[in-house]
Amino acid sequence: MATTHGLDSISVGSLARSTGLSKSGILTVFGTREAIQVAAVAEARAIYLDAVVTPAWGHESGRPRLRALLDCWVAYLRAEIFPGGCFIVASTAEYGRREGAVADAVRALKREWLDLLESSLREAGVGDPAGDAFRIDAYLCAANVHRELFGSEKELDRARELALELIG
Repeated sequence: MATTHGLDSISVGSLARSTGLSKSGILTVFGTREAIQVAAVAEARAIYLDAVVTPAWGHESGRPRLRALLDCWVAYLRAEIFPGGCFIVASTAEYGRREGAVADAVRALKREWLDLLESSLREAGVGDPAGDAFRIDAYLCAANVHRELFGSEKELDRARELALELIG
């Protein structure tokens, strides 16, 4: 729901309807709508780690791990784990300039991904880890947006190829 209608679409009522629980039961567990949304970000993070990061960590550090991260990211999108594409891309677009606990959770998730890319690039001995992490992230975000707008898979492969050129 968050990747197709935004995190703002997650409410006590929508969660009660989708789970079959009462609104009061939902409030007993979470307390507030904001807490539900923060929990949604945490769950999306766990899913992302399982789909993208953890499998890549089974590879040798450096370039092999970077290639695996890219392969896993493309597979994550192709598997359509989240309808509407990458949760990180969707939520950063929605919460980029906002304040509050949900925006903080979204920013922390995005920062964690960028830091992971940068440290992996540094381990690989790539010349400009911060700049190349930004470029790789830009390629992946653009591929996600193009895929969602135009329904084409080729942008995922193009983003991967461009990122691999940076890695060498």
